[in-house]
Amino acid sequence: MALSSLVSARPSLLPIAGRRVDPLQPDSANSLSCFRRQLTQGQVFLKFRWNRASYLGSPSRLCSRVPAGGGASVGERDDEGELGEVSVGEDSAAFELAKQSILSWVYFTGILGAVLFALNVVWIDPSTGFGTAFINAVSRTSNSPEVVLLVLFSVFATVHSGLASLRDAGEGLIGERAYRVLFAGVSLPLALTTIVYFINHRYDGTQLWQVQGVQGIHELVWVASFVSFFFLYPSTFNLLEVAAVDKPKMHLWETGIIRITRHPQMVGQVIWCLAHTLWIGNTVAVAASAGLIAHHLFGVWNGDRRLAVRHGEAFELLKKRTSVLPFAAILDGRQKLPKDYYKEFLRLPYLVISFFTVGAYIAHPLMQASSYRLHW
Repeated sequence: MALSSLVSARPSLLPIAGRRVDPLQPDSANSLSCFRRQLTQGQVFLKFRWNRASYLGSPSRLCSRVPAGGGASVGERDDEGELGEVSVGEDSAAFELAKQSILSWVYFTGILGAVLFALNVVWIDPSTGFGTAFINAVSRTSNSPEVVLLVLFSVFATVHSGLASLRDAGEGLIGERAYRVLFAGVSLPLALTTIVYFINHRYDGTQLWQVQGVQGIHELVWVASFVSFFFLYPSTFNLLEVAAVDKPKMHLWETGIIRITRHPQMVGQVIWCLAHTLWIGNTVAVAASAGLIAHHLFGVWNGDRRLAVRHGEAFELLKKRTSVLPFAAILDGRQKLPKDYYKEFLRLPYLVISFFTVGAYIAHPLMQASSYRLHW
């Protein structure tokens, strides 16, 4: 990033957490002064002030090394002598085993077991749950599986995106953990119902093409599906926050997959949908893909809006050097990849994803058999 984009005649404060604070006094009379404030959560606030009356020489580095977001160096020169970009976000998919608490993961295991038990009793089990009654009510809206599937997607998308949009207000009323429980408790049954209905009716539509016997198509679909899971949004990896063991946060990610696209979940979903629509080749698959892609495209706009509200100027800076379309910011020079960029993917979460994706493929017959037993 050019130095001119970092400094201006008017002071500018770039907060990691999106809240403005009073800057500390400058520690020197340099023309470009760097201030930092360490918060209790380890967040760092950076501010650059330009003194137009002074001459900016060529110091080896302008600021000390600070853990801005994921620990990236700030204001340092690279090998070519150019100033590095200011990190305003967090390091994606970072996982340090030494910092993990065994007790937290014990809590996570217990919560996961309790959630699955409650989901089975309250929703899945036809004798006690409401899932069957819900799917029967939706199915009565039309004899077309495509229409029913789109209705299910609409209900899920409205609830999921609606609760996400109300997150700030909801967390203010009942707290971060309680709101996460509410969000998951409502979204999870609706998502499960939609997935099961799709599995059970995926071959009920009108066949538009048939390429399953074409050589190489199966391999293409498999590779595309595998790659799509590497576009999961980095917050998905924070399982302790997902389960509300740790206090949930609205993170501003900056490294890893975010360098490629600011909305990796949308890109991954599009890849997955195109691959499975190609393989199935009927109207049900087209309807499912249309619903999923539409929901994620709305999430692009809504996600940017929510991040702008929460993180303010920091997000605006991040937005300028990232893109929605994959690789667009890299190709037009707004995103500068570090030489060791590949290391941002050599992390435990991506190893787990690799095993999970292969395991899910192997478990396809088991998932299909489980769905068929529900008769949804």
